[in-house]
Amino acid sequence: MKIDWKPGTLIYPLPAVMVTVGSEPSEYNILTISWTGTVCSDPPMCYISVRPERHSYGILKKNMEFVINLTTEELARAADWSGVRSGKKYDKFRELNLTPIPAHTVRAPYIDQSPLCIECRVKEIHSLGTHDMFLAEVVNILADEKYIDAETGKFDIEKARLLVYSHGNYYGTGKHIGKFGWSVKKKKL
Repeated sequence: MKIDWKPGTLIYPLPAVMVTVGSEPSEYNILTISWTGTVCSDPPMCYISVRPERHSYGILKKNMEFVINLTTEELARAADWSGVRSGKKYDKFRELNLTPIPAHTVRAPYIDQSPLCIECRVKEIHSLGTHDMFLAEVVNILADEKYIDAETGKFDIEKARLLVYSHGNYYGTGKHIGKFGWSVKKKKL
């Protein structure tokens, strides 16, 4: 039996990502976000939603560029720490021993320890209530080659052990179950 639950944000799990902002080292910052996702495949577009009172909000709005850095189980502590500490008080890169590297297409840095870094350029900002949504075009992706499957050329999620977020908790991703269309694929006789 199902019960009525108050309306809320229950599309879980979500990726737990570290977003990097800033156009030069003195303003580089990291913020942890779970309100992120894909919105279009051609052109490739995604979004992040950020509270206006966050320290990174002004940096993001000024530069209109950011990098989504996927996190792993190994980066779980860094993802959590950067989500609860403010860049006003801490140099998060230094505190977390993470390496900022200038991105290839946008001015924001990427996190060298991240397995996949998605360079984004903001196209629109939408005020939605508690958060503003930054709708962005994906302009480049930087992938750690150790997670690229040599046979398929695809990013190996299972090998990367990506981190996801649900109801205030972090989880690792599970094992591969099947690929798109596997449930209807005809068996060879």
